[in-house]
Order: sequence, then C-alpha cells, then structure tokens
Amino acid sequence: MAKAELKTKATKGSVSKFLEALEPERRKDCEALVRLLSRVTKAEPKMWGTSIVGFGDHHYKYESGRELDWFVAGFSPRKKDLTLYLMGRPELDGDLSARLGKHSTGKGCIYMKRLSDVNVDVLEEIARQSARNLKART
Repeated sequence: MAKAELKTKATKGSVSKFLEALEPERRKDCEALVRLLSRVTKAEPKMWGTSIVGFGDHHYKYESGRELDWFVAGFSPRKKDLTLYLMGRPELDGDLSARLGKHSTGKGCIYMKRLSDVNVDVLEEIARQSARNLKART
C-alpha cells in the first residue's frame, strides 16, 4: 500500500518566528516545551504545517499496510489548550496521570491550559515513555 498523503507536513517554517508571534505567557510555555522535547527526542524542532512544532522523524507502517512519515513528539499552542502530541501512546492511567496534574487526554494527546498546571518532571517522564514505546515498535 502506498504512503498516506497527509495535509500536515514538515515545512521549512521558522520555529523561532512562530514562537515569537505568541503572547508572552504562551511563548514562555512553548519555549519550555521546546527544551523538554528536544532533550527527550534528541532532535531539533521543526514546523509541521502552520501551527505544530514537531521533534524527530518516524516512519509509521500500520498492519493494514498504510505508511506515513510523522514526528516522534510535538506540540501546538491551540487557542483553548496547549496540545502535546505523543506518538508512542504512553500509559496515562493511574499513577502517572494523577501525578501529572490538571490535564485531559485524547488519543495520543495531552491537553493542558498552561504548563504551570502540570508537574513538568512527570510530563517529561511521560514523553520519555512515549518515545521508548515508539522506538520499541520499530
């Protein structure tokens, strides 16, 4: 099966310019996420589409045969929440979730109003678990 054609792709957009356009509090949170996800993935940030900052590259091949290229981890400062994309689908039940702080989750995503709502050390632990999970699948 051929690679899936995604609307959102890696671009040559400037992460710095993207972050500079954010209001100061949101920019501060996003700059902290850049440092955290750079440490976890050991990758430089790059823009994906117009509003996602992604780290690392991963070629996904699903059991169905579908293939696509995507990032290992990323985030987007959406209007309502900071959205963290963790492609390794970490286990967010029980202890980790309780220790993380005020957040909600979706399929592979963590949503938070601001970074100060969560325990950043636990967030990094979750991001590391996600990256390990993804690496183990390949």
